[in-house]
Amino acid sequence: MLHINDLTFRIEGRVLFDQATAAIADGWKVGFTGKNGTGKSTLFRLIRDEIAPDDGSISLRKGRRLGFVAQEAPGTNDSLLDTVLAADTERAALLAEAEHATDPHRIGDIQIRLADIEAHSAEARAATILSGLGFSHAEQGQPCADFSGGWRMRVALAAVLFSAPDLLLLDEPTNYLDLEGSIWLETYLRRFPYTALIISHDRSLLNSAMTHTLALENARLTIQPGNYDTYIRRRAEQRAQIMAGAAKQEAAKRHMESFINRFKAKASKARQAQSRVKMLEKMKDIAIPIEERTTPFFFPDPKPPMAPPIIRLEQARLGYDDKTVLDDVNLRIDQDDRIAILGANGQGKSTLVKAISGRLAVQAGNLYKSKKLRIAYFAQHQLDELKPGQSAIDHIRPLMPDGTEAQIRARTAQIGFGPEKADIKVEKLSGGEKARLLFGLITFAGPHLMILDEPTNHLDMDSREALTQALNDYQGLRQGFAAIHVEMISRLIKDHQMRPGKSDKPK
Repeated sequence: MLHINDLTFRIEGRVLFDQATAAIADGWKVGFTGKNGTGKSTLFRLIRDEIAPDDGSISLRKGRRLGFVAQEAPGTNDSLLDTVLAADTERAALLAEAEHATDPHRIGDIQIRLADIEAHSAEARAATILSGLGFSHAEQGQPCADFSGGWRMRVALAAVLFSAPDLLLLDEPTNYLDLEGSIWLETYLRRFPYTALIISHDRSLLNSAMTHTLALENARLTIQPGNYDTYIRRRAEQRAQIMAGAAKQEAAKRHMESFINRFKAKASKARQAQSRVKMLEKMKDIAIPIEERTTPFFFPDPKPPMAPPIIRLEQARLGYDDKTVLDDVNLRIDQDDRIAILGANGQGKSTLVKAISGRLAVQAGNLYKSKKLRIAYFAQHQLDELKPGQSAIDHIRPLMPDGTEAQIRARTAQIGFGPEKADIKVEKLSGGEKARLLFGLITFAGPHLMILDEPTNHLDMDSREALTQALNDYQGLRQGFAAIHVEMISRLIKDHQMRPGKSDKPK
Protein backbone atom coordinates (compact mmCIF):
# COMPACT_ATOMS: atom_id res chain seq x y z
CA MET A 1 0.00 0.00 0.00
CA LEU A 2 2.50 2.63 1.20
CA HIS A 3 6.28 2.40 0.90
CA ILE A 4 8.75 4.85 2.46
CA ASN A 5 12.26 4.25 1.15
CA ASP A 6 15.46 5.82 2.55
CA LEU A 7 13.61 9.06 3.27
CA THR A 8 15.75 12.05 4.23
CA PHE A 9 14.28 15.44 5.05
CA ARG A 10 15.66 18.51 6.83
CA ILE A 11 13.94 21.63 8.07
CA GLU A 12 15.66 24.72 9.50
CA GLY A 13 18.91 22.76 9.63
CA ARG A 14 17.34 19.95 11.68
CA VAL A 15 17.27 16.40 10.32
CA LEU A 16 13.73 15.05 10.78
CA PHE A 17 14.23 11.89 8.71
CA ASP A 18 17.56 10.20 8.07
CA GLN A 19 17.25 7.36 5.54
CA ALA A 20 13.96 6.35 7.18
CA THR A 21 12.24 3.28 5.76
CA ALA A 22 8.86 1.67 6.45
CA ALA A 23 6.15 -0.25 4.58
CA ILE A 24 2.42 -0.37 5.36
CA ALA A 25 0.26 -3.14 3.89
CA ASP A 26 -3.39 -3.14 2.87
CA GLY A 27 -5.83 -3.24 5.75
CA TRP A 28 -3.42 -2.24 8.48
CA LYS A 29 -4.56 0.29 11.07
CA VAL A 30 -1.32 1.99 12.09
CA GLY A 31 -0.85 4.26 15.08
CA PHE A 32 1.91 6.79 14.39
CA THR A 33 3.70 7.89 17.55
CA GLY A 34 6.70 10.03 18.45
CA LYS A 35 7.67 13.06 20.50
CA ASN A 36 6.42 16.56 19.69
CA GLY A 37 8.40 18.24 16.94
CA THR A 38 10.06 15.09 15.57
CA GLY A 39 8.24 15.27 12.22
CA LYS A 40 5.01 13.23 12.34
CA SER A 41 2.82 15.87 10.67
CA THR A 42 5.68 16.59 8.26
CA LEU A 43 5.58 12.97 7.12
CA PHE A 44 1.88 13.39 6.33
CA ARG A 45 2.72 16.43 4.20
CA LEU A 46 5.37 14.39 2.40
CA ILE A 47 2.89 11.58 1.76
CA ARG A 48 0.39 14.10 0.36
CA ASP A 49 3.09 15.57 -1.95
CA GLU A 50 2.76 19.01 -0.37
CA ILE A 51 6.53 19.10 0.14
CA ALA A 52 9.34 17.11 -1.44
CA PRO A 53 11.96 15.02 0.40
CA ASP A 54 15.65 15.87 0.23
CA ASP A 55 16.34 12.27 -0.70
CA GLY A 56 14.55 8.95 -0.88
CA SER A 57 10.96 8.35 -1.95
CA ILE A 58 7.40 7.77 -0.80
CA SER A 59 5.14 5.72 -3.05
CA LEU A 60 1.46 4.87 -2.85
CA ARG A 61 0.21 1.91 -4.87
CA LYS A 62 -1.19 3.07 -8.19
CA GLY A 63 -4.92 3.75 -8.22
CA ARG A 64 -5.23 3.97 -4.44
CA ARG A 65 -7.21 6.93 -3.07
CA LEU A 66 -5.74 9.05 -0.28
CA GLY A 67 -8.03 10.69 2.29
CA PHE A 68 -7.24 13.29 4.95
CA VAL A 69 -9.01 16.01 6.93
CA ALA A 70 -8.63 19.42 5.30
CA GLN A 71 -6.94 22.15 7.34
CA GLU A 72 -9.88 24.50 6.77
CA ALA A 73 -13.18 23.21 8.13
CA PRO A 74 -16.18 23.73 5.81
CA GLY A 75 -18.03 26.98 6.55
CA THR A 76 -20.49 27.10 3.66
CA ASN A 77 -24.28 27.33 3.56
CA ASP A 78 -24.50 23.67 2.53
CA SER A 79 -26.07 21.42 5.14
CA LEU A 80 -23.93 19.08 7.19
CA LEU A 81 -25.40 16.07 5.42
CA ASP A 82 -24.84 17.51 1.93
CA THR A 83 -21.26 18.46 2.85
CA VAL A 84 -20.50 14.90 3.91
CA LEU A 85 -22.24 13.38 0.86
CA ALA A 86 -20.18 15.62 -1.45
CA ALA A 87 -17.00 13.99 -0.14
CA ASP A 88 -17.78 10.93 -2.27
CA THR A 89 -16.78 12.67 -5.48
CA GLU A 90 -17.46 9.64 -7.68
CA ARG A 91 -21.05 9.33 -6.47
CA ALA A 92 -21.61 13.07 -6.85
CA ALA A 93 -20.22 13.02 -10.41
CA LEU A 94 -22.30 10.00 -11.41
CA LEU A 95 -25.51 11.52 -10.05
CA ALA A 96 -24.78 14.78 -11.87
CA GLU A 97 -24.13 12.92 -15.11
CA ALA A 98 -27.26 10.80 -14.71
CA GLU A 99 -29.41 13.93 -14.77
CA HIS A 100 -28.27 14.83 -18.31
CA ALA A 101 -27.24 11.50 -19.90
CA THR A 102 -29.27 10.45 -22.96
CA ASP A 103 -27.34 7.42 -24.21
CA PRO A 104 -29.16 4.31 -22.91
CA HIS A 105 -25.91 2.36 -22.65
CA ARG A 106 -24.25 5.12 -20.61
CA ILE A 107 -27.30 5.44 -18.38
CA GLY A 108 -27.12 1.71 -17.73
CA ASP A 109 -23.41 1.91 -16.92
CA ILE A 110 -24.06 4.77 -14.49
CA GLN A 111 -26.79 2.88 -12.66
CA ILE A 112 -24.65 -0.26 -12.41
CA ARG A 113 -21.77 1.74 -10.95
CA LEU A 114 -24.08 3.55 -8.52
CA ALA A 115 -25.30 0.15 -7.35
CA ASP A 116 -21.71 -1.11 -7.01
CA ILE A 117 -20.75 1.78 -4.72
CA GLU A 118 -24.02 1.42 -2.75
CA ALA A 119 -25.13 4.94 -3.61
CA HIS A 120 -28.68 4.13 -2.49
CA SER A 121 -27.52 3.86 1.13
CA ALA A 122 -25.21 6.89 1.04
CA GLU A 123 -27.48 9.26 2.97
CA ALA A 124 -28.06 6.70 5.71
CA ARG A 125 -24.32 6.02 6.02
CA ALA A 126 -23.47 9.72 6.12
CA ALA A 127 -26.17 10.37 8.73
CA THR A 128 -24.84 7.51 10.89
CA ILE A 129 -21.33 8.98 10.85
CA LEU A 130 -22.60 12.47 11.72
CA SER A 131 -24.70 11.04 14.53
CA GLY A 132 -21.69 9.15 15.91
CA LEU A 133 -19.74 12.41 15.99
CA GLY A 134 -22.45 14.16 18.00
CA PHE A 135 -24.89 15.74 15.52
CA SER A 136 -28.64 15.22 15.92
CA HIS A 137 -30.93 14.52 12.96
CA ALA A 138 -32.18 18.13 12.97
CA GLU A 139 -28.64 19.57 13.06
CA GLN A 140 -27.59 17.50 10.07
CA GLY A 141 -29.90 19.67 7.96
CA GLN A 142 -28.44 22.96 9.21
CA PRO A 143 -25.78 24.92 7.27
CA CYS A 144 -22.14 24.38 8.21
CA ALA A 145 -21.77 28.13 8.67
CA ASP A 146 -24.05 27.96 11.72
CA PHE A 147 -21.47 25.96 13.68
CA SER A 148 -18.23 26.97 15.37
CA GLY A 149 -14.82 25.95 14.08
CA GLY A 150 -14.46 22.97 16.41
CA TRP A 151 -17.79 21.51 15.35
CA ARG A 152 -17.03 22.12 11.66
CA MET A 153 -13.83 20.12 12.12
CA ARG A 154 -16.09 17.23 13.12
CA VAL A 155 -17.94 17.68 9.84
CA ALA A 156 -14.61 17.56 7.98
CA LEU A 157 -13.75 14.34 9.84
CA ALA A 158 -17.16 12.88 8.99
CA ALA A 159 -16.61 13.74 5.33
CA VAL A 160 -13.28 11.94 5.04
CA LEU A 161 -14.61 8.89 6.90
CA PHE A 162 -17.63 8.76 4.56
CA SER A 163 -15.40 8.94 1.48
CA ALA A 164 -13.80 5.64 2.59
CA PRO A 165 -10.34 6.21 1.03
CA ASP A 166 -7.93 3.35 0.47
CA LEU A 167 -5.42 5.09 2.76
CA LEU A 168 -6.86 7.26 5.54
CA LEU A 169 -4.55 9.83 7.17
CA LEU A 170 -5.75 11.31 10.46
CA ASP A 171 -3.75 13.79 12.56
CA GLU A 172 -4.92 13.86 16.21
CA PRO A 173 -8.58 13.09 15.30
CA THR A 174 -9.80 13.02 18.92
CA ASN A 175 -8.73 16.61 19.65
CA TYR A 176 -12.15 17.95 18.65
CA LEU A 177 -14.20 15.10 20.09
CA ASP A 178 -15.84 14.57 23.45
CA LEU A 179 -15.85 11.24 25.27
CA GLU A 180 -18.73 9.71 23.33
CA GLY A 181 -17.32 10.85 19.99
CA SER A 182 -13.90 9.40 20.83
CA ILE A 183 -15.36 6.04 21.80
CA TRP A 184 -17.47 5.99 18.61
CA LEU A 185 -14.38 6.76 16.50
CA GLU A 186 -12.43 3.94 18.14
CA THR A 187 -15.20 1.50 17.23
CA TYR A 188 -15.46 2.88 13.69
CA LEU A 189 -11.73 2.56 13.04
CA ARG A 190 -11.64 -1.01 14.36
CA ARG A 191 -14.19 -1.90 11.67
CA PHE A 192 -12.69 0.29 8.94
CA PRO A 193 -12.04 -2.12 6.04
CA TYR A 194 -9.20 -0.15 4.45
CA THR A 195 -5.80 1.14 5.56
CA ALA A 196 -5.39 3.90 8.14
CA LEU A 197 -2.35 5.81 9.40
CA ILE A 198 -3.19 7.86 12.46
CA ILE A 199 -1.11 10.34 14.45
CA SER A 200 -2.42 10.29 17.99
CA HIS A 201 -1.38 10.68 21.62
CA ASP A 202 -4.69 9.18 22.78
CA ARG A 203 -3.50 5.99 24.43
CA SER A 204 -6.97 4.43 24.38
CA LEU A 205 -7.33 4.95 20.62
CA LEU A 206 -3.83 3.60 19.96
CA ASN A 207 -4.52 0.52 22.05
CA SER A 208 -8.09 -0.31 21.04
CA ALA A 209 -8.18 0.39 17.30
CA MET A 210 -4.63 -0.09 15.95
CA THR A 211 -3.16 -3.28 14.51
CA HIS A 212 0.37 -1.86 14.13
CA THR A 213 2.51 0.91 15.60
CA LEU A 214 4.80 3.16 13.55
CA ALA A 215 7.35 4.94 15.73
CA LEU A 216 9.49 7.94 14.81
CA GLU A 217 12.59 8.13 16.98
CA ASN A 218 16.04 9.57 16.32
CA ALA A 219 15.01 10.44 12.72
CA ARG A 220 14.27 6.76 11.94
CA LEU A 221 11.01 4.87 11.45
CA THR A 222 10.21 1.47 12.90
CA ILE A 223 6.95 -0.42 12.46
CA GLN A 224 5.81 -3.34 14.61
CA PRO A 225 2.64 -5.41 14.88
CA GLY A 226 0.50 -4.73 17.92
CA ASN A 227 -0.94 -1.73 19.73
CA TYR A 228 0.86 1.05 21.57
CA ASP A 229 1.28 -0.79 24.87
CA THR A 230 2.74 -3.76 22.99
CA TYR A 231 5.19 -1.41 21.24
CA ILE A 232 6.26 0.18 24.54
CA ARG A 233 6.82 -3.22 26.14
CA ARG A 234 8.85 -4.52 23.18
CA ARG A 235 10.82 -1.29 22.99
CA ALA A 236 11.77 -1.59 26.66
CA GLU A 237 12.74 -5.23 26.19
CA GLN A 238 14.87 -4.43 23.11
CA ARG A 239 16.57 -1.55 24.90
CA ALA A 240 17.32 -3.80 27.87
CA GLN A 241 18.80 -6.45 25.57
CA ILE A 242 20.97 -3.87 23.80
CA MET A 243 22.19 -2.46 27.11
CA ALA A 244 22.99 -5.97 28.37
CA GLY A 245 24.83 -6.78 25.14
CA ALA A 246 26.80 -3.53 25.32
CA ALA A 247 27.77 -4.23 28.94
CA LYS A 248 28.85 -7.79 28.04
CA GLN A 249 30.91 -6.48 25.11
CA GLU A 250 32.56 -3.85 27.29
CA ALA A 251 33.50 -6.49 29.84
CA ALA A 252 35.00 -8.68 27.09
CA LYS A 253 37.01 -5.74 25.74
CA ARG A 254 38.40 -4.93 29.17
CA HIS A 255 39.39 -8.58 29.65
CA MET A 256 41.21 -8.70 26.29
CA GLU A 257 42.92 -5.35 26.90
CA SER A 258 44.12 -6.61 30.29
CA PHE A 259 45.50 -9.78 28.66
CA ILE A 260 47.26 -7.76 25.95
CA ASN A 261 48.83 -5.36 28.46
CA ARG A 262 50.06 -8.23 30.64
CA PHE A 263 51.49 -10.53 27.97
CA LYS A 264 52.34 -8.46 24.87
CA ALA A 265 56.01 -8.39 25.93
CA LYS A 266 56.16 -12.05 26.91
CA ALA A 267 57.45 -14.23 24.10
CA SER A 268 55.37 -17.31 24.99
CA LYS A 269 52.14 -15.27 24.98
CA ALA A 270 52.93 -12.78 22.22
CA ARG A 271 50.98 -14.68 19.53
CA GLN A 272 47.90 -14.88 21.76
CA ALA A 273 48.19 -11.19 22.64
CA GLN A 274 48.46 -10.27 18.96
CA SER A 275 45.41 -12.39 18.19
CA ARG A 276 43.43 -10.47 20.77
CA VAL A 277 44.61 -7.15 19.30
CA LYS A 278 43.14 -8.20 15.95
CA MET A 279 39.92 -9.28 17.64
CA LEU A 280 39.61 -5.88 19.30
CA GLU A 281 40.18 -4.10 15.98
CA LYS A 282 37.42 -6.12 14.29
CA MET A 283 34.96 -5.76 17.17
CA LYS A 284 32.18 -3.24 16.35
CA ASP A 285 30.75 -1.33 19.25
CA ILE A 286 27.11 -2.03 20.01
CA ALA A 287 25.24 1.23 19.43
CA ILE A 288 23.18 2.19 22.46
CA PRO A 289 19.96 3.93 21.35
CA ILE A 290 19.77 7.55 22.43
CA GLU A 291 16.88 8.23 24.77
CA GLU A 292 15.08 11.35 23.55
CA ARG A 293 14.74 13.58 26.59
CA THR A 294 11.50 15.35 27.44
CA THR A 295 12.01 18.84 28.82
CA PRO A 296 10.04 19.31 32.06
CA PHE A 297 7.47 22.08 32.30
CA PHE A 298 8.46 25.04 34.44
CA PHE A 299 5.90 27.13 36.33
CA PRO A 300 7.38 30.00 38.41
CA ASP A 301 5.95 30.48 41.88
CA PRO A 302 3.33 33.22 42.34
CA LYS A 303 4.04 36.21 44.57
CA PRO A 304 2.47 37.52 46.71
CA PRO A 305 0.17 34.82 48.13
CA MET A 306 -3.59 35.46 47.98
CA ALA A 307 -5.97 35.27 50.91
CA PRO A 308 -8.94 32.93 50.35
CA PRO A 309 -11.23 32.95 48.55
CA ILE A 310 -9.39 34.06 45.46
CA ILE A 311 -12.59 33.91 43.34
CA ARG A 312 -16.27 33.67 44.22
CA LEU A 313 -19.34 33.42 41.97
CA GLU A 314 -22.74 34.07 43.53
CA GLN A 315 -26.01 33.34 41.72
CA ALA A 316 -24.32 34.19 38.45
CA ARG A 317 -25.97 33.93 35.05
CA LEU A 318 -23.52 33.34 32.20
CA GLY A 319 -23.97 33.52 28.46
CA TYR A 320 -23.54 35.53 25.28
CA ASP A 321 -25.62 38.62 24.40
CA ASP A 322 -29.20 37.70 25.30
CA LYS A 323 -28.55 33.94 25.32
CA THR A 324 -28.07 32.23 28.71
CA VAL A 325 -25.86 29.16 28.89
CA LEU A 326 -25.51 28.69 32.69
CA ASP A 327 -27.75 30.05 35.41
CA ASP A 328 -27.57 30.31 39.21
CA VAL A 329 -23.85 29.49 39.31
CA ASN A 330 -22.32 29.43 42.79
CA LEU A 331 -18.63 28.64 43.07
CA ARG A 332 -15.83 29.42 45.52
CA ILE A 333 -12.15 28.84 44.74
CA ASP A 334 -9.77 28.74 47.69
CA GLN A 335 -6.10 28.07 48.24
CA ASP A 336 -4.80 24.73 46.98
CA ASP A 337 -7.99 23.94 45.04
CA ARG A 338 -7.68 21.66 42.03
CA ILE A 339 -10.92 21.45 40.13
CA ALA A 340 -11.72 19.29 37.08
CA ILE A 341 -14.76 20.50 35.16
CA LEU A 342 -16.46 17.56 33.43
CA GLY A 343 -19.35 17.53 31.01
CA ALA A 344 -20.27 16.79 27.42
CA ASN A 345 -19.45 19.25 24.66
CA GLY A 346 -21.81 22.20 24.59
CA GLN A 347 -22.78 22.07 28.27
CA GLY A 348 -20.99 25.34 29.10
CA LYS A 349 -17.56 24.36 30.45
CA SER A 350 -15.69 26.93 28.38
CA THR A 351 -18.36 29.54 29.13
CA LEU A 352 -17.73 29.06 32.86
CA VAL A 353 -13.96 29.42 32.66
CA LYS A 354 -14.20 32.43 30.36
CA ALA A 355 -16.27 34.14 33.08
CA ILE A 356 -13.82 33.12 35.81
CA SER A 357 -10.89 34.45 33.77
CA GLY A 358 -12.62 37.76 33.10
CA ARG A 359 -13.01 37.17 29.36
CA LEU A 360 -16.79 37.05 29.67
CA ALA A 361 -18.88 39.38 31.83
CA VAL A 362 -21.61 37.86 33.99
CA GLN A 363 -25.14 38.63 32.80
CA ALA A 364 -26.47 38.72 36.35
CA GLY A 365 -25.29 37.92 39.87
CA ASN A 366 -21.80 38.63 41.16
CA LEU A 367 -18.22 37.68 40.47
CA TYR A 368 -15.64 38.58 43.14
CA LYS A 369 -11.88 38.15 42.80
CA SER A 370 -8.75 39.38 44.56
CA LYS A 371 -7.48 42.65 43.09
CA LYS A 372 -3.91 41.45 42.58
CA LEU A 373 -4.91 38.03 41.34
CA ARG A 374 -2.90 36.90 38.29
CA ILE A 375 -4.65 34.37 36.05
CA ALA A 376 -3.05 32.21 33.35
CA TYR A 377 -5.56 31.02 30.78
CA PHE A 378 -4.74 28.23 28.33
CA ALA A 379 -7.14 27.46 25.47
CA GLN A 380 -6.63 25.88 22.06
CA HIS A 381 -7.67 29.00 20.16
CA GLN A 382 -4.79 30.89 21.79
CA LEU A 383 -2.32 28.82 19.76
CA ASP A 384 -3.51 30.82 16.76
CA GLU A 385 -2.58 34.04 18.58
CA LEU A 386 1.12 33.17 18.56
CA LYS A 387 3.05 35.15 15.96
CA PRO A 388 3.90 32.74 13.10
CA GLY A 389 6.85 34.74 11.79
CA GLN A 390 8.57 35.01 15.17
CA SER A 391 10.59 32.44 17.09
CA ALA A 392 10.23 31.27 20.68
CA ILE A 393 12.98 33.66 21.80
CA ASP A 394 11.23 36.52 19.97
CA HIS A 395 8.13 35.83 22.09
CA ILE A 396 10.12 35.77 25.34
CA ARG A 397 12.31 38.83 24.67
CA PRO A 398 9.55 41.47 25.26
CA LEU A 399 8.80 39.86 28.65
CA MET A 400 12.42 40.47 29.75
CA PRO A 401 13.18 44.05 28.60
CA ASP A 402 16.13 44.38 30.99
CA GLY A 403 17.48 40.87 30.45
CA THR A 404 20.75 40.10 28.72
CA GLU A 405 20.76 37.89 25.63
CA ALA A 406 22.18 35.04 27.73
CA GLN A 407 19.42 35.43 30.35
CA ILE A 408 16.71 35.52 27.68
CA ARG A 409 18.07 32.39 26.01
CA ALA A 410 18.37 30.63 29.37
CA ARG A 411 14.69 31.35 30.15
CA THR A 412 13.67 30.25 26.64
CA ALA A 413 15.56 26.99 27.15
CA GLN A 414 13.88 26.55 30.53
CA ILE A 415 10.45 26.36 28.89
CA GLY A 416 11.64 23.78 26.37
CA PHE A 417 13.39 25.65 23.56
CA GLY A 418 17.12 25.08 23.67
CA PRO A 419 19.72 26.29 21.14
CA GLU A 420 18.42 24.00 18.37
CA LYS A 421 14.82 25.28 18.61
CA ALA A 422 14.96 28.76 20.14
CA ASP A 423 15.26 30.56 16.78
CA ILE A 424 12.82 28.44 14.75
CA LYS A 425 9.76 30.39 13.64
CA VAL A 426 6.46 29.43 15.26
CA GLU A 427 4.97 28.50 11.88
CA LYS A 428 7.55 25.70 11.67
CA LEU A 429 6.77 24.30 15.16
CA SER A 430 4.52 21.33 15.83
CA GLY A 431 1.23 21.67 17.71
CA GLY A 432 2.82 20.28 20.86
CA GLU A 433 5.73 22.71 20.65
CA LYS A 434 3.33 25.62 20.20
CA ALA A 435 1.40 24.44 23.26
CA ARG A 436 4.63 24.31 25.28
CA LEU A 437 5.51 27.85 24.17
CA LEU A 438 2.06 29.10 25.13
CA PHE A 439 2.43 27.53 28.58
CA GLY A 440 5.72 29.37 29.01
CA LEU A 441 4.16 32.70 28.00
CA ILE A 442 1.00 32.57 30.11
CA THR A 443 2.84 31.40 33.26
CA PHE A 444 5.84 33.71 32.84
CA ALA A 445 4.87 36.07 35.68
CA GLY A 446 3.88 33.33 38.15
CA PRO A 447 0.06 33.11 38.11
CA HIS A 448 -2.00 32.47 41.21
CA LEU A 449 -4.69 30.71 39.17
CA MET A 450 -4.25 28.54 36.11
CA ILE A 451 -7.20 27.74 33.86
CA LEU A 452 -6.36 24.95 31.44
CA ASP A 453 -8.88 24.26 28.68
CA GLU A 454 -7.94 20.94 27.01
CA PRO A 455 -4.21 21.47 27.70
CA THR A 456 -3.06 18.01 26.59
CA ASN A 457 -4.59 17.95 23.10
CA HIS A 458 -1.32 18.36 21.21
CA LEU A 459 1.12 17.01 23.79
CA ASP A 460 2.88 13.68 23.32
CA MET A 461 2.73 10.95 25.96
CA ASP A 462 5.88 12.01 27.81
CA SER A 463 4.94 15.70 27.72
CA ARG A 464 1.55 14.88 29.24
CA GLU A 465 3.30 13.11 32.10
CA ALA A 466 5.71 16.05 32.46
CA LEU A 467 2.76 18.46 32.64
CA THR A 468 1.10 16.36 35.33
CA GLN A 469 4.33 16.26 37.31
CA ALA A 470 4.78 20.04 37.01
CA LEU A 471 1.25 20.68 38.30
CA ASN A 472 1.79 18.30 41.20
CA ASP A 473 5.16 19.80 42.12
CA TYR A 474 4.23 23.45 41.68
CA GLN A 475 5.22 25.27 44.87
CA GLY A 476 2.58 27.92 44.30
CA LEU A 477 -0.01 25.50 45.58
CA ARG A 478 1.00 26.54 49.08
CA GLN A 479 0.56 30.19 48.14
CA GLY A 480 -3.00 30.26 46.88
CA PHE A 481 -2.57 28.50 43.55
CA ALA A 482 -5.55 26.79 41.97
CA ALA A 483 -5.73 24.82 38.75
CA ILE A 484 -8.96 24.42 36.82
CA HIS A 485 -8.74 21.73 34.16
CA VAL A 486 -11.42 21.84 31.48
CA GLU A 487 -10.35 18.49 30.17
CA MET A 488 -11.97 15.30 28.94
CA ILE A 489 -11.00 12.82 31.67
CA SER A 490 -12.29 10.19 29.29
CA ARG A 491 -10.86 6.95 30.61
CA LEU A 492 -11.98 7.73 34.16
CA ILE A 493 -15.62 8.24 33.14
CA LYS A 494 -16.26 5.64 30.45
CA ASP A 495 -19.73 4.93 31.80
CA HIS A 496 -20.72 8.60 31.51
CA GLN A 497 -24.05 8.57 29.65
CA MET A 498 -24.84 12.29 29.24
CA ARG A 499 -25.82 13.12 25.67
CA PRO A 500 -23.96 16.10 24.18
CA GLY A 501 -25.81 19.35 24.59
CA LYS A 502 -25.63 21.97 21.88
CA SER A 503 -26.08 25.23 23.76
CA ASP A 504 -22.49 26.30 23.00
CA LYS A 505 -22.32 24.84 19.51
CA PRO A 506 -23.73 27.45 17.11
CA LYS A 507 -21.84 30.72 16.82
